[in-house]
Amino acid sequence: MTTISPSILSCDFLNFETDIKRLDTASDLWLHLDIMDGHYVPNLTFGKTILKNLHKVTSHTLDAHFMVSNPEDYVKEYSDIGIHNFSFHWEAVTHHDRMISFVKDHYKSVGIALNPGTPVESIPTYLIEKIDLILIMSVNPGFGGQSFIESSIEKVKYFKKLKDSLNPNLVIQVDGGVKEKNAKELIEAGATNLVAGSYIFNEPNKNYIQQIKSLR
Repeated sequence: MTTISPSILSCDFLNFETDIKRLDTASDLWLHLDIMDGHYVPNLTFGKTILKNLHKVTSHTLDAHFMVSNPEDYVKEYSDIGIHNFSFHWEAVTHHDRMISFVKDHYKSVGIALNPGTPVESIPTYLIEKIDLILIMSVNPGFGGQSFIESSIEKVKYFKKLKDSLNPNLVIQVDGGVKEKNAKELIEAGATNLVAGSYIFNEPNKNYIQQIKSLR
C-alpha cells in the first residue's frame, strides 16, 4: 500500500489536535512536518515548541522535511521529539556524505530532498545506497497549494530504476500539488510515499480519510 503523508502545514492550527485525530484510523500514514526558516525559503513555519508534543496526540510516523539553510544545526535539536525521518535539501549542504552519517546517528531514517530545478544526476549513485528516502519536490518549496510540475514524474522513474538496482528499500516520496488526478501516475512511475496538504485538509466536510483513500 502506498504511504500517504498529510502535510500538517495545511491543517487548522486553531483546532490542531482535532484535525490530527481525524487521521487516527488511517493505516500506512506518515505525518509530514514542513520546517522552514524564512531564509532557505521565504516562508516561516513551526519549530520545536509546537512539534515537541505531537507524538502525544498521534501514533503515526513523524516525517520532518527541513527547508532550512543550515540543516546540520537542527539534527541534534530535534532528535528528542520522536521524529522518524529527517530530510534535508541537497542544495543546502556541502558535505553530503558527512551529513547523511550525522543524521543516521540520531534518526532511524535519512532523506534527501531535491528542488524542481535540481537535476537528478546531481546525487552520486553511491549515496542512493546510503539514504532511506528521496524526496522529489514537485513544486518549488516554501508554500502550500501550488500546481504540480509534470516533469516530476520523470524524476520518479529515474529514482525507481536506482531503487531497483541499488537500494530496494528506498522510499520515493513526492511532495507538492499531489491530488487524485496525478496520484495514480505517480504510483505507477514508482512513488511509494505521497505528501498531500491542501488536497487532504481543505476537504469541506473534513473527510480526510476519504481523501487519503482517493489518493491510493
